[in-house]
Amino acid sequence: MWPQSYNPLHNTFLSTIVAALPIVVLLGSIALLRIRIHLSALLGLGVALVIAVGVYRMPLTAAGGAVLYGAAYGLFPIGWIVLNLIFLYSLTERAGLFAVLRDSLAAVTPDRRLQLLLVAFAFGAFFEGAAGFGTPVAITAAILTGLGFRPLQACGLSLIANTAPVAYGALGTPIIALSAVTGLDVLQLSAMVGRQLPFFSLLVPFWLVWAYAGWRGAVAVWPAALTAGAAFAVPQALIANLHGPWLVDVVAATCSMATLAVFYRHWKPADIAPPGAVSVTAEPDTRRRTVLAWMPWLLLSIVVFAWGLPDIRAFLDALSAPSIAVAGLHEVVVRTYPVVPIPQMGELPVPEPALYRFNWLSATGTGILVAALMAAVLLRISPRHCAQTYWRTFRRVRLSLLTIAAMLALGYLTRYSGTDATLGLALAGTGALYPFFGTLLGWLGVALTGSDTASNVLFGGLQKITAEQTGVSPVLMAAANSSGGVMGKMIDAQSIVVASTATGWFGHEDAILRYVFFHSVALAALVGVLVQAQAMWWPFTLLVPK
Repeated sequence: MWPQSYNPLHNTFLSTIVAALPIVVLLGSIALLRIRIHLSALLGLGVALVIAVGVYRMPLTAAGGAVLYGAAYGLFPIGWIVLNLIFLYSLTERAGLFAVLRDSLAAVTPDRRLQLLLVAFAFGAFFEGAAGFGTPVAITAAILTGLGFRPLQACGLSLIANTAPVAYGALGTPIIALSAVTGLDVLQLSAMVGRQLPFFSLLVPFWLVWAYAGWRGAVAVWPAALTAGAAFAVPQALIANLHGPWLVDVVAATCSMATLAVFYRHWKPADIAPPGAVSVTAEPDTRRRTVLAWMPWLLLSIVVFAWGLPDIRAFLDALSAPSIAVAGLHEVVVRTYPVVPIPQMGELPVPEPALYRFNWLSATGTGILVAALMAAVLLRISPRHCAQTYWRTFRRVRLSLLTIAAMLALGYLTRYSGTDATLGLALAGTGALYPFFGTLLGWLGVALTGSDTASNVLFGGLQKITAEQTGVSPVLMAAANSSGGVMGKMIDAQSIVVASTATGWFGHEDAILRYVFFHSVALAALVGVLVQAQAMWWPFTLLVPK
């Protein structure tokens, strides 16, 4: 077994700088040097590998195992989701129905700001709750492009919108994983996150319209933004506190979509489009073609939701292949104090598992493929044309799949080498400001891994231990890891690649990163301020479960 060391240079400052180098290289090469993202991801991975083996003294076999493990997870299940989702989108394009879908959405309202609230915020939140893992960004970015938004706007705005729902995504998976790694009650964690994110569910619709149309454009549609936010935030808070994490996003998003659809029938802004924008006017279409255009996405919603139900997932898991231990890595790495508690007398250290499961039946991507094939039958697309479309889709996303594999390889290598914990400990050692910086630790975790679930697994235990040492509520800080993490979702390379692929804008990820970076940092800082208030200042302290 190989025990991790979090200060390999015996100097906290230098060790932290070295641990941060892969992230600096990755983001700097994308945003500043404008190197293609798949090459930047490989460059960052190379730097991380040199640091893991050369500085942290990680065994080469373990480092290689971590890289292969992460790359495999990037291709399946995450890449599998992207491939099949773009396949479904391509089928609707081939049948000429995506334009009909676009026009039916435009017919609800010709104002792009209102379309943004309905599609990016409410519709995207539904897919986040049902599937997660990049699904909402891919769908909403593609729809916004069809509605006439520029690719940069479609990508950036979809990423900004996909924040407040993330902690309860994929039927509550991030909260469930957080409970598993911390031992804290899942209902308490759900309730605490439900006392943090609803504030931002109210804020994000205004922020979203402001990012697109400026201050005046946002003020002109404030009733709609308030309606979208309130119709989402109130159910989100109630279900998170009274029921649990499982159905929060699905119910809240449905309430928001239905409320907006009714509201748009009775209210219109004084200026129908923000300055410089051209309103999208839907052309008349037959009711039958409109219904047909929505059927693939309705099938997708139903199938993906059913695929994620615990009983169905457990049944399909039982039919899948058994877990495979990653050679050279499984039960080799041992996390040490203060990331994990000091073992009690007589206890042995618990090595980190590295089990890869090719659960192809229960994977969300498989559900999406089933929905796509059902849609192909419905749209009367022949098997030959389906196969041709699938091959063209694969060629379209091949560099995206390479990027996602490299990014997950980088994330897994930082996790198993301990460089992530070095950065986490630097943020956690900030004294009285720990609640603020602990929240940013969750943001960093999602930015590194592309997943709120993965960030909770990485840093959930560290948050609990540090909170107990500093006298802060462990439930508060574990929840803050998830709530802060949602704001890192818009700058992680995986999400950016998904957005650029869905819009056919691959190769411009540097522009997308620059577009969303300020919004990500600013919103994460605001979450940190709220958590600091909940830790220290009345009446916010009343929101923390006792």
